[in-house]
Amino acid sequence: MTKEFGRRRVLRAMMGGTAITVGLPLLDCFLNTNGTALADEAPLPLNYVSWFQGLAFAPGFWEPKIVGPGYDMNFCLRALAPMKDKINIFSGMKAYLDGHAAGGHNGGPQCILQGGVDDLSLAAPTIDQIVADAVGTKTRFRSLEVSCDGSAESFSRRNASTNNPSEPSPLALYARIFGPDFKDPNAADFKPDPQVMARRSVLSVVRDQRETLAKQLGVSDRARLDEYFTSLRDLEQRLDLELQKPAPLAACKVPGKFDEQATPGLLIGDAMANHRLFTGLLVHALACGQTQVASVNFAGSLSNLRRPGMQQTFHMYTHEENLDPEKGYQLNVEWFSNQVAESLFEFARAFANFREGDGTLLDRSLIMYATDLGYARTHSRENIPLMTIGNAGGRLKSGVHVSAKGDSVTRVGLTVMQAMGVSIGTWGTESNQTSKTITEVLA
Repeated sequence: MTKEFGRRRVLRAMMGGTAITVGLPLLDCFLNTNGTALADEAPLPLNYVSWFQGLAFAPGFWEPKIVGPGYDMNFCLRALAPMKDKINIFSGMKAYLDGHAAGGHNGGPQCILQGGVDDLSLAAPTIDQIVADAVGTKTRFRSLEVSCDGSAESFSRRNASTNNPSEPSPLALYARIFGPDFKDPNAADFKPDPQVMARRSVLSVVRDQRETLAKQLGVSDRARLDEYFTSLRDLEQRLDLELQKPAPLAACKVPGKFDEQATPGLLIGDAMANHRLFTGLLVHALACGQTQVASVNFAGSLSNLRRPGMQQTFHMYTHEENLDPEKGYQLNVEWFSNQVAESLFEFARAFANFREGDGTLLDRSLIMYATDLGYARTHSRENIPLMTIGNAGGRLKSGVHVSAKGDSVTRVGLTVMQAMGVSIGTWGTESNQTSKTITEVLA
């Protein structure tokens, strides 16, 4: 391959009177000699994804028996076995309630993703948003949130009062990412949108007027005005990005269009089908540099997903189904859990199969699996299953089972955030506060 094919080279054609642009894959000539960075030695951007599934797995059937590298993949997680060397499993950890009445399924997600437990809503951002503050400030989308079961339920929060609603429609997400506002990072030509320029200009004028007005106000009004314009400054920064040419990412490819499920969320097969569509969209969005942070809600804590031919939901089975006397677990619950594990495997495999030079998209990504409970049948928050998938650009080891009985789940979150480059030494509240990372997996 000659050097005349630069990172901005694209393929162009006409189809039905419409111009088609396709970005080239991340060829070796775009990278350094090791395939670990761009040719100018700029590091490949890191990506982070929170992947949430409610209702966990059957205790005693998901934890590996072997601690450390080379662990065994237990019954509930057998679908993930082909990617075992890319997965870290954390067992024995719990969410401390500290006397708060965070009943039902709320305390676990709060503790795992926000660092503590509160009776109503914890005044803290979730991990994905903390990471977005560190790596998502120069992308078109600060973060993307999706829900596979047809709901808008989200486990992504900016603070106690601001929830980031999930997109339940793959078609709507496709239009949002790859619609008219999509800018191919590898396109040779770049023309700022005049409408964006006008909006940016108007905000600049408003900013100047604000400074003049502030001098005429009292202390309380100035504080209120400053709070209001903080949001406008954020918008102004986003508009600035719209006026800049995107950094080339030659692996960027626009996915083809598709048909989504007409009735998502009723049967688990519907949710799995939409999850496959969301997987393809998010993989391409990350590869194209449209975002570096995403949050996936496969099915919430009170999952209404049903098995074909059955009336009871996944959630109902966890509380009402008896243990099988021979196998020792709830058979229908285990069937649902197997479908979830298969979907998580498909998600991770899509990252691993997306080639970039000598590596893959998974090599520069970190996926964190989270759930709500250790045992859904009793609402136990002991031994909550947690996993990480991927190496975060070499910052994490993988293929390790860590047993940390009695430790707070916040140790995993702290480790993940440090691996993603967040400058943080202590995280969590009350008994869940920790400054102890999991050194067994930090590279």
